[in-house]
Amino acid sequence: MIYPYHDKKPNIDPSVFIGDHVVITGDVTIGPDSSVFYNTVIRGDVSPTIIGSKVNVQDLCCLHQSPGRPLVLEDEVTIGHQVTLHSCHVKKGALIGMASIVLDGAEIGEGAFIGAGSLVTQGKVIPPNTMAFGRPAKVVRELTDEDKKDMVRIINEYHEKGQFYKSVQQNSER
Repeated sequence: MIYPYHDKKPNIDPSVFIGDHVVITGDVTIGPDSSVFYNTVIRGDVSPTIIGSKVNVQDLCCLHQSPGRPLVLEDEVTIGHQVTLHSCHVKKGALIGMASIVLDGAEIGEGAFIGAGSLVTQGKVIPPNTMAFGRPAKVVRELTDEDKKDMVRIINEYHEKGQFYKSVQQNSER
């Protein structure tokens, strides 16, 4: 369901796949070729949520913010299943692993990888092209070429999945 919040309503590119039981409300922008998978909640009722192009937000995620602190996902970001993001900035090509939490003011560097189940605490900066893991998350190593290739594979696979499911939705509406 897509809802306005007072005078703010979501601005979603027509190419975006939105799965069943997704709630998007308020000041939310979602760029071209992105996908929001099943049972995710994206609220823009406190501050803006800005999602770039070819971003995949997987099942059961929760995206929200604090007053005056937008949530920003740059292009080609992967947000794994059951992730909670709150007023953070995830830079281009980064991946947030399943069941991770990223809190207010945290910055995930370009191409960084946050391991599954991690907690990125308030204001933490994860450098570009590194892997961080743990509770609290700490940088454990630089990413390998193999890691980077796998992250691109995931972006492309989820883009394809989103476009497939979008075509299934469109065909079932006919």
